[in-house]
This record gives sequence, structure tokens and C-alpha cells, in this order.
Amino acid sequence: MSATAAKGDQTKRAETAHPLRPISFGDPTVTIERHHDGTIYLRPVTPIGEYPDRITDYLTHWAAEAPERVFMAERAENGSWREVSYAQMLDAARRIASALLARGLSPDRPILVLSGNSVDHALIAFGALYAGIPYAPVSPAYSLVSKDFGKLKYVIGLLTPGLVYVDDADAFADAIRLNVPADTEIVVSRGALPDRPVTMLSDLLATPEAAGLDAAHDAIGPDTIAKFLLTSGSTGNPKAVINTQRMLCANQIMLRDTLAFLKDEPPVIIDWLPWNHTFGGNHNIGLTLVNGGSMYLDEGKPTPSGIDATIRNLREISPTVYFNVPKGYETLLPYLRDDDALREKFFGRLHAMFFSGAGLSPHVWDSLDDLSVRTTGTRVPMLTGLGATETAPFFMSVTPATSRSGHVGLPVPGNDAKLVPNNGKLEVRARGPNITPGYWRQPDLTAKAFDEEGYYIFGDALKPVDIDDFSKGFDFDGRLSEDFKLGSGTWVSVGPLRARFIGTCAPLVRDVVIAGINRDELSALVILDLDGCRLINPTLPLNDLAAASADPLIRDAFRDRLIMFLAGATGSSTRISRAVLLDTPLSIDRGEVTDKGSVNQRAVLEHRAALIEAIYAGTEEAKAITI
Repeated sequence: MSATAAKGDQTKRAETAHPLRPISFGDPTVTIERHHDGTIYLRPVTPIGEYPDRITDYLTHWAAEAPERVFMAERAENGSWREVSYAQMLDAARRIASALLARGLSPDRPILVLSGNSVDHALIAFGALYAGIPYAPVSPAYSLVSKDFGKLKYVIGLLTPGLVYVDDADAFADAIRLNVPADTEIVVSRGALPDRPVTMLSDLLATPEAAGLDAAHDAIGPDTIAKFLLTSGSTGNPKAVINTQRMLCANQIMLRDTLAFLKDEPPVIIDWLPWNHTFGGNHNIGLTLVNGGSMYLDEGKPTPSGIDATIRNLREISPTVYFNVPKGYETLLPYLRDDDALREKFFGRLHAMFFSGAGLSPHVWDSLDDLSVRTTGTRVPMLTGLGATETAPFFMSVTPATSRSGHVGLPVPGNDAKLVPNNGKLEVRARGPNITPGYWRQPDLTAKAFDEEGYYIFGDALKPVDIDDFSKGFDFDGRLSEDFKLGSGTWVSVGPLRARFIGTCAPLVRDVVIAGINRDELSALVILDLDGCRLINPTLPLNDLAAASADPLIRDAFRDRLIMFLAGATGSSTRISRAVLLDTPLSIDRGEVTDKGSVNQRAVLEHRAALIEAIYAGTEEAKAITI
């Protein structure tokens, strides 16, 4: 289905189907200022509300207001929930902060957290926040998946940590031994390292409160660095995005005033999204904390091996708002469809769902609507927007009434948007108190990230829903760095083309890389969705990309979908007539894919240049499917 068709179907459904569940929501009205050079400024009419100097002020507030309320919980080994209340988190944060202050840590010697989401990770994080010492959550994949530890080594060299935390010393032993300097303190929750001393987290928790703790906490201000978040961007090399206290606090007020239903009752969320990314680590932890909610850590993931844990958790905890990526919703669907009790638990008190990271396919959206109506009589709103690590991340938001895949809405209160003409598109830029001051120890990259007026340059393009009425919001129009010209000089808009290709080829395709720079026609390097492929051929072995790419049933099914895709082509810039089903995984070490699964188009094209040459030469080794 084309993006236009999907938009039309969803608009029609909104007009004729069951109503949306009513929820409190902010005012998206903006003023529009047009300049003679084509530049457009969008400014929200509603100003941003007041926000504190420190994100930990909310922890202090809720520890006094609702001390016994669960703030964070995770599964214990015996299957029960290990719960930490607001009062317990504050007490732990103060003790850990006292221990950290005694170690002389600073922005030049921050804390590195190599492990994934856990209550212990949260204890370290809030201890660091309370002490005013920056910490940096690092993707566990850099330590546990990478073959050469290249990104981990780079990050350690960039940040020069004074302390490293891991939950399990045994699991991270090789990464630490080969990359962490011998004089850097290692804090662990369990396990030991051969030939190297470790400090137990329990020792930090047993630290008496320091006499100067309150003064140190009071000294934390809006410009204090709270954390570093790593992002690869288009370069493949991690950049350390500075996250200040102002960014975190301002962005949460933007969230709270836009997703106003968060104020109606303390949110309860079940979440697996990684804390080393801004969506999970800033957006979701922050909105839980600021609104006095409860976060239950989901140890599952939207994968065949992880979905059972997610379902177990959803059988026990009924969320008030649910966050996931499109693949997560797709994986949940058959369970919600086949289990009445699970569906009642999931939709029973759900105010809204939210997705980011990619477009949500129409069939998934329709199915969730249908299941919601069957359960509650209304459609639970599905929300999304546009943001980045550099924006903390909330920047633009849809409304329940306008939401659809590909739509990003309008800037939220506190954020100004600037739209700049760029090769026939509108490039979006952002300015507000939630914008990063730059990249740590990378002044050259910082300078390139901002324009002359101080707007952060996303590198993304937007397209108005109505060219004559910008108040109706904007659709995502791709990343400008991915666009290129064919040999004829025709521009190829990769983002919309990629989205249409993935949607038409569902459920077989997880992502696609478009090739054709300076060529006469386009080609596609296809990353298969193995779960989707098994819907076509259930006999396929698990996690075997080579088997799936060579399977006749899969190749025939893909060819049928490629023919459908070509039927909607309008010219050389939208016509993909040859494709290769990749039989080897993308490499995190070569920067082809990030730990969260985002594909770096430029890196794939660079590292698979020989394959691309074979595709255009028509050689047998390419194993291309052509139409």
C-alpha cells in the first residue's frame, strides 16, 4: 500500500469508525512566520510551563508525597517483582551519591554503565544525578555482541571514565580486561574479575550520607551535565551528546503539557526500551518520575526468544500508557488477538499507545484499533512524533485526531521549528531549552550541528500535510543525507521510497538500503524480517538469514510484492526493478547497523560496494531478483 493510500484509509477510518477514547491533550496551535527566502518559522502559541533546576527534585517530591508508591520494579530470580519505592530510591540515591562524591568524579571522569536496564542500573544513575556527576549508559552490544570492541574502546577513549559499572562481572570480563584501564574502578552487582579488584554495589549502598551531600545537590543547576548519551548518526563513530539538567527538566514539562493525560493519574508503564537511548532512558524514565508513576522493567523483547517474557508481564500489569517500536506491536498482535484475558488486561485502562523509530504499518494499526474496539468500545489513541537524542528527545507531536504513520505533527510548547528550503524539500531545525549544547570533546561536530541562529540541524526533511495550511502539521520526508541523484540528475527521495517499499513488502522485509547513485536505475539491498518470512514458510530454521534469502517460497513471495511495488512507481526515482535479499547480517562493528537496529544506509553502501557492482553487472553471484 502506498503512503498516500495508507493516509487516505486512516483518514476515512477516523471519520467512520468507532470513536477514539477521550484523553486530555495539549494545544498544538502554532504561529507561522514566512520569510522571503522561503524559510518558515513555527512557534507554539502556548508557552512552556515552569520547570525545576534538577530532575532529582521530582524524586524528592514524590518520596515525600507518595513514599511507599512503587517507582521501579523488575523480575527477581524467583519470579516475583523486586520493587523499589520512591522513598527507597531517594535513600539509595543519597547513599550512592555520598560514595561517588568521595571519589572525585567529574565530567572529565564520568561514570560508564555498560549493562542494560535494571533496578541496580537505576540506583547508580540516580546516585550520579543526585551527586551532580555525569554518567553515560553504553549499549551492552558494544561489550557483548561486538567482535572487536571497537566502539567500546572508542567511547572509553572519548569519555575517560573514572568509574565503570556492570551488573555481572563475569559476563563483561573480556570487555573490561581488554578495554578499561587498570586504574579505573569497577563497580559490580555480582560476580568477580580475574586478577582485578571490584567494588560491590552493596558497598556503595552502605555508605553513610556525607556531610556535604545537601550542599552538593543544591549546587546542581540547569547547565550541570546530567548524562552523556551516545549516538552514531551517519558517521558510524559514537558521539557523546551532552544532556544537561535543563534539557531533561524542560523536556519533561513539554511532555507533560502535551500528553496531558499523564497528569490525570500516575502512569503505569511496562517497558523494555533500552536506557542507553533517549526514548527509553530520557523520555520514559522521565515521564514516570515527573508524574509520580510506576515503571515495571520488561526483560522481554519483540523477538521469538523474548516475547514470552513480555507477555508474562502484560498478563500481570495493566499499563496506562504503552511504548514500543513498530516491530514490538506487530509481535504482540497474535497474542492480543488470541487471548481474551490478556487483551482485557492490556487495553483495560490504557489511555494511549506510542511508537517511534520507524513507520507503523497500516495493517498493524488497523488490527490494534479493532482489538481495542472489541475490548473497550473505543480506539485507544496511537501517538508518535519527531525527536532526537539532541532534543532530549521530545520536539514534535501528533494529536490523537491527526495521528497516522509518517505524520509527526507540530512542535510542542517550548520548541521553535525552523524549516529551510533544501533541494526541493523543507529541512527542519529546532531551538528550545531541551536542545543539547553540543557533543562532548567534539567541537567540530558541535559547530556543524547548529546554524547561525542557534537552531539544531536535524538533517531531516518535513512535508506539510496541506501546503496552504501548515497548522495541519507535517509528515516526515526522509533524511537529507540519504537522498542522492541518479545519473540523469534526478533526485531520489530515499525516506518516503524506503517506507513505501517496506510497507508493500510486509511482512518479509525489515529494512532496505536503496542503491543507485549516479546510475540509470535503482536497486535494493533487502534486509529480511525472519519472523515475517516464517509466516510464509514455517519450516525455515530460526535466525538463518542465508536459508531465508535462498528459499524459493520466500523469493517467489518477495517477487510478487516487488511487482506490486513497481505498479505504483511514477518514474525512475521511484522504480526499483532489481533487488538482492541479503544473506549475511549487517555488522555493528562496521557501523552498518546500530545496537537498536537502525540501518546506516551510507555505511551499507560503502561496505557492500562489490555486491552493488555485481547487481548492476548482472552477474550470477549477486543472486538478484529482477523484474
